Amino acid sequence: MHSTLRHVARAGAVAALAGGVVLLATAPAAAHVTVTPTVTTADSYTVLTVSVPHGCDGSSTTKVAIQIPDLINAVTPTINQGWTVEKVMAELDPPVTDSHGNELTERVAEVVYTAKTPLPEGHRDVFELSLKLPDAAGEELIFPAIQTCEQGEAAWAQVPEAGQDSGELDYPAPSFVVTAATEDGDHGSGDGTDEGSGEGSDDGDSTEATTASSTTESGPNSLLGWIGLIFGLLGFIAGALALQRTRKAA
Repeated sequence: MHSTLRHVARAGAVAALAGGVVLLATAPAAAHVTVTPTVTTADSYTVLTVSVPHGCDGSSTTKVAIQIPDLINAVTPTINQGWTVEKVMAELDPPVTDSHGNELTERVAEVVYTAKTPLPEGHRDVFELSLKLPDAAGEELIFPAIQTCEQGEAAWAQVPEAGQDSGELDYPAPSFVVTAATEDGDHGSGDGTDEGSGEGSDDGDSTEATTASSTTESGPNSLLGWIGLIFGLLGFIAGALALQRTRKAA
């Protein structure tokens, strides 16, 4: 009887160890505010997903202010049912002409989402911004985000110095690098954007924003999930075989 228990416990430990390895592999390196574009190609339309994964040291989030890089003039924020949204404008001096021939005298300098009900600690939400990327391949676009909570705030605005890894920063600013267009000249339009609207159609009315779409996670986490399932199954089989051997021995 004691031998049987030892074999079963050993098999269970193997399964638990395998599962623990998978959990460690799938855990995020750090829960930062991030920005994920559907397209990074220069001079393309894209939708940016800004993810807010937690509050401020346990305090619920009440507002997220996303600063827009100077190279971008027009932004269409997606409506999020749990938040109000405001575009903060800044004067352009001198004015610029957009890709549709319209003269722009001001640009979207910041998009501010304010929670109708504070977002509790331990919960995440995402905000989507539709815009056209500048024709600036190789340029890093930085979107500092100020997260205000019921108690305190987190300024995701730190930029690494030359040679420094952003992972070394406590509050790195969300960013990504604009990539070059493909050889066939295909810039792409980005998922969920309307190229026909262009930058000139963005007149500051947030009611023109599209309804928030759900996002799914795939890629490495999906593969690791299958690996975890396989290790768990192997652990179960090992335990069953050990139990069968001990019964025969008895």
